[in-house]
Amino acid sequence: MTDTFIDQVNFNQDGLVAAIAQDAKTGRVLMMAWMNAEALALTVERGEAVYFSRSRQKLWHKGESSGHSQKIKEIRLDCDGDMICLQIEQLGGIACHTGRESCLYRVLRDGQWLTTDDVLKDPNEIYQ
Repeated sequence: MTDTFIDQVNFNQDGLVAAIAQDAKTGRVLMMAWMNAEALALTVERGEAVYFSRSRQKLWHKGESSGHSQKIKEIRLDCDGDMICLQIEQLGGIACHTGRESCLYRVLRDGQWLTTDDVLKDPNEIYQ
């Protein structure tokens, strides 16, 4: 009997694996979230990213409230099996709940975090 793809993932003690969402065209890292086995299976089944929210303790289909879902182009597993990289198409061009393209919008310069990316859409307009 062979392992399923989920059996080959090295989930942590909480049953989670880190998942990086990366723009399939530009290579820009858009966000990091967590997946449990069910979220990973649903991501594969739906062809859209599903994560596990640690704060809400439930599954979270990316874009369910914002409309900014993530279409899966490719899923990769790292050498240790403890990190997944999702190559995605970010619908709506906004991955961050702050209304920015990426959650990684701050850069460390001279000991200070500087905001480098503009807000593309006011979060109050996204999450009503």
